[in-house]
Amino acid sequence: MSLFTSIREMPFREKTAWAMATLLTAGGIFYFDKVVSLSRALGETAPPIIGFVIAYVVLIIIGSIILMSALAASSAREAEAPADERERQIQDKAGHWSGYMLAFAAFGALLNFSVDGDGNMLFHLVFAGLMVSQIAEYVFQIILYRRGV
Repeated sequence: MSLFTSIREMPFREKTAWAMATLLTAGGIFYFDKVVSLSRALGETAPPIIGFVIAYVVLIIIGSIILMSALAASSAREAEAPADERERQIQDKAGHWSGYMLAFAAFGALLNFSVDGDGNMLFHLVFAGLMVSQIAEYVFQIILYRRGV
């Protein structure tokens, strides 16, 4: 089975999960590349730069609009159909499990803050936790679609 055949046969919501996981990963790499570069130049953890956060959010919004429009155009009937029972179960489980990841990341960031006292690092770790938990939600959806819930 070729790659295009397997993509064509995926449920619409699995395709959107792949697209969003890829987009969010690329956005996260973009954001943290900027933060790490600035931190190296400063010789310490970079402070939160609202311009980087805005650039990340704009990148995600524009990218998701383009990707979702392209996916909806390629399979309009599936895009308009409401989620069935199986898809709702997948979304519920994935959201539930990614919530645990967010809690774990926030707890780790707070633990790091209690040891180092670096508020800038706390901001970046919590922001990374938000990104990772959202990416994980889409990855869990993909796994559950592949596994059949």
